[in-house]
Amino acid sequence: AGSCWYYLRYLDPHNDKEFCSKEKEKYWMPVNLYVGGAEHAVLHLLYSRFWHKVLYDIGAVSTKEPFHRLINQGMITSFAFQNAAKSLIPVDRAEETAPNEFKDKETGEKLERIVAKMSKSLKNVVNPDEMIQQYGADSVRMYEMFMGPLTVSKPWNTQGLIGVNRFLERIWSISEKTVEDIDITGKLEDEALVSLRKTYAKTVKKVTDDTASLNFNTAISQMMIFINECSKAEKLPRAIWEGFVKMLSVYAPHLGEELWQKLGHDKTIAYESWPTFDEKFGAEDQQTIVVMINGKLRDKFQAAPGADNATLEAMAKETEGFKKFTEGKSIAKVIVVPGKLVNIVAK
Repeated sequence: AGSCWYYLRYLDPHNDKEFCSKEKEKYWMPVNLYVGGAEHAVLHLLYSRFWHKVLYDIGAVSTKEPFHRLINQGMITSFAFQNAAKSLIPVDRAEETAPNEFKDKETGEKLERIVAKMSKSLKNVVNPDEMIQQYGADSVRMYEMFMGPLTVSKPWNTQGLIGVNRFLERIWSISEKTVEDIDITGKLEDEALVSLRKTYAKTVKKVTDDTASLNFNTAISQMMIFINECSKAEKLPRAIWEGFVKMLSVYAPHLGEELWQKLGHDKTIAYESWPTFDEKFGAEDQQTIVVMINGKLRDKFQAAPGADNATLEAMAKETEGFKKFTEGKSIAKVIVVPGKLVNIVAK
């Protein structure tokens, strides 16, 4: 029974007069986020909600529901093999005869590679301790978040882990660049720094939003874009690099601490404030506008953000696609969707 209301006891574990003080219960409850596997969480949710509603009915808690949001994380699976009869074959009996073609070593029968749960009998279990020993805890942690959406089951692929490990090594290599106190909020003459500032602004927004929505894989993708931009710069503005290290530390905490110390700080990065940056620096200088003629895509052109309808219509009429597909025709109607397209009806 204790496992059904432990989340309440956690709020006030040393209270020997009541399971939880009313002040702490009102302050902390309900639980903001419950993350658990579907197979376990279904029953636990049933029991804990039953207990919680009883406690609510007798006035012991102030909320009708114990959990505000539920996320069922996907399962990390592995590759397995099956024969024509759909029987599963241990992976050590499979031999690759050509790219993505496999056969049974014992029978010579052709095998199909599939995705299945990790199983001792199938000999496809990946021991995380071995992976951590070989590639480090940060690499394994970050790879698991990079594999795909949190709620989707994904097959383990060690090559993907190696790729993330190389990405972290690249970050360390870039940290060897000169870090200078450069004002990045004013006018910059260096085009490389302007581009880096724009990418950084986009990265702060993307990583902030995606971390909050638990879209860790796309947040990491944006970090990779940022590091590619850093590789082009001769020197790194301190404000930008420190901001990136703060974001990285949530995903790769050991490397984050090392990089923070390398920047001259003697306290942990764990309690530093999350970086913020003016979104105006991430705004695009140009937008791609699509030219549609009678409902079909015929051309594209670049225009400044905020260009008015008349300007966009005039620019559309200068494109080669417009000239080619309206030759000898009269313009019946022009519809402009600002920042997106110019749709022209020609007869």
